[in-house]
Amino acid sequence: MTPSRETIIQALFDLALTAATFNTSGRRLLLWSKVASFPALFIQSTGTHYPPREARMLPPKRTITAELWVYTDVGKDPNANPEQGLNDIIDAIEAVLAPNIVSNVQTLGGIVSHAWIEGNIEQFPGVLDGIAKAIIPVKILVP
Repeated sequence: MTPSRETIIQALFDLALTAATFNTSGRRLLLWSKVASFPALFIQSTGTHYPPREARMLPPKRTITAELWVYTDVGKDPNANPEQGLNDIIDAIEAVLAPNIVSNVQTLGGIVSHAWIEGNIEQFPGVLDGIAKAIIPVKILVP
C-alpha cells in the first residue's frame, strides 16, 4: 500500500532533523523574524506531479515536491561569516539525503522509491539582518 502524503513528508522532515541540532523546527513554516532560537528547520510540501500514463489502469507514479527551510543567526555576530553556518547545515542535509551506498537510492526508510534534492538551493547569507536563510528543494518519487 502506498504511504500517505503525510507519512512521506513527516519521514522527510524526521530525516532532515538528524542533519544538525536545530533549536526550533516545525511542519508549519515560520518567518525568520518569528523564530525565537536558531538554527531552525521547517518543511512545506509544495505540490504533487502526476505524469501522463499510457493506460488508465496503471498505477500513478507521482512526484511530491517539498522545501526544507533553514535559518541560522550566525550573522548577528559582526565577526562571524554568516554563510559558514548555513553552508554547514546545507552540507549536512545533503549528507542525510544521500543515496544508500548499496542500493544507490534514498527511500526515506523504505517508504518511497526515491528522494533527492533537485533544483536551485536558494541562499540568503543574512548580511543585512543577521539571519542566513536557505530553501532546499526536494523531490520524492512515490510508486
